[in-house]
This record gives sequence, structure tokens and C-alpha cells, in this order.
Amino acid sequence: MSKVVGIGACVMDTLITIPQFPKEDTKLRAVSTKLVGGGPTASGIVAVSKLGVSSEFIGVLSDDSTGNFLKTDFEKYRVKTDNIDLLKGYRAFQSCIWLNAEKATRTCVFDKGDLPALKLDDKKIEAIKSAEVLMVDGNEMDAAVEAAKIARENGVKVLYDCGGLYPNVDKLLALTDIMIPSEEFSIGHTGESNAADAAKKLYEMYSPEYVVVTRGSKGGLIYDGEKITEYPCYPVEVKDSNGAGDIFHGAFASAVVRGFSPLQCCHFSSAVSAIKCTGVGARESVPDFDTTIKFLRRNGYEL
Repeated sequence: MSKVVGIGACVMDTLITIPQFPKEDTKLRAVSTKLVGGGPTASGIVAVSKLGVSSEFIGVLSDDSTGNFLKTDFEKYRVKTDNIDLLKGYRAFQSCIWLNAEKATRTCVFDKGDLPALKLDDKKIEAIKSAEVLMVDGNEMDAAVEAAKIARENGVKVLYDCGGLYPNVDKLLALTDIMIPSEEFSIGHTGESNAADAAKKLYEMYSPEYVVVTRGSKGGLIYDGEKITEYPCYPVEVKDSNGAGDIFHGAFASAVVRGFSPLQCCHFSSAVSAIKCTGVGARESVPDFDTTIKFLRRNGYEL
């Protein structure tokens, strides 16, 4: 059985690299176009596997060229796919992402498709019970809440990639052990004016083991109920920032399985995410474990 299992969004991304952001109602020649797998938990699960920890995605995909592309992409990275349901007659989650070479930013337009909600059967439940970490991202909310309850009852850590202010998010936050919100989410959900106060408020409201707030190029912070500790964003030459947060969460899950301390998990994940940004494509640019450790040492941090 896999040590990390994930439930959430799985997306086919069309990455279009452009020299600069275009003006509306004009034409612009792209530098390149590339089809890749995406989605917060889905890409996070790939990162787990590439970092040397067994992983599995639990979900629903369309039985067409898009769904089969996504399933094959998982298998390319040795992610287990036994608990993915392929259904005919539906439209999958897809997105078009513009990568602005001039400013190293990304702009995303997405279509969530019309796939039915994920249902957990006995086989899927057994995979959750047998894991060490369950990753969720707020998509497939009903199944994620059910899975989190199962995980909690069986001593499995629940890691929540809090990126979107989805309906019923409180239900999932209340079942979270490792809470990793973006700065935008943390401030938006709590109404606080800064990331540190938002982290304290989230801890007070939901009692996770700790709260890690990601802040993009500003690094981030961790709150364990006693003190705020900051961690850095490691400097690299950015080619593609799309999916950096997704990869951070997957790296964090793999570090938890390896027994790292929460702060060590933050540094490790920040390094993995930084290295990922040096290539194009969220998944293929994820480094392996040894590469990450060497990168951290070169940057003055020893695990």
C-alpha cells in the first residue's frame, strides 16, 4: 500500500509560454506550447513519488484522450492508479496557462468539466486506512471530508493544501492535522490583516498540529501553538512558477513520512519548490531527494 494517498483536483494543463502578457483583442506569437498534468493534490502526489515515497491518487477521470493522458502521466511517475475511476461521456478538468517570460508570472483560465463526484468504495477506503498521510486540497469536498474522518480514525495524518475558499471548507479544516494555507487563504478565511495573525487564528479555530502559511517568493512561516518561525524562499532563476505551491505540499508530505521535524519539512519543501521553478512543467521539473539535499547544503541549510 502507498504511504501517501491524495484526493483532489486532477487537471490537464496546456502551458503556453509567451514573451510578455498581451493586450486584449490582439495577436501574440507563443514561444512554446506543452500539455502536462496538473492540479494541487495530483501534482503534489507526483512530487511525493519523485522524492522517493510511495504515493497513490484516488479520483475520477474521463475515459477519453484527456483522462487517459492524465492516468498515463501518473503512471509515468510511478504513482499508483488502481483507485482512479475512468468514466465515459464526461468532460474532464482542463486549464490553459500563460507563462509570462518577461515577469516570470502565470495566468490561468480553467474549465472544471462535468465529472460526477468521487465516491469512496471499500478498496479506496482501505487505501486511506493503510497510508501514513492523506493529502486533500478542497476539491471533491464530500469525499475529502469522508476520507479525512477515516484517516483520523486510523491514525493517518491529514495534510490540507488550503488554496481555495470552497463551500464547506470548515468541515475539512476541522479534520486537518497539517494545515498549509496560502497567505491569501489564511487572511481571507480569518479576516486577519497579516499571515502571522492569520496562522494563530487558524490554529485557535481548528487545533491542527501546526499551521504553515506559504507566501510565494517571500517564503513562509510556521506556527505550532507557541511561536512563529519563518522559513525562506530559496533563490533560483525562475522559468515556470506554475504548480510551485502544489509541489511544496507534496514535498511536505514526503518529508513528514521521512520523519523530519515541522521546520525541517518547511525548508525541504521550499527547496523542492524552488528547484521545480527552474524548469517548465510542474511535475517533470521536481527534483529527486538527493538533489534537494545537495541544494539545501549549497544554500547553507543542513537537515
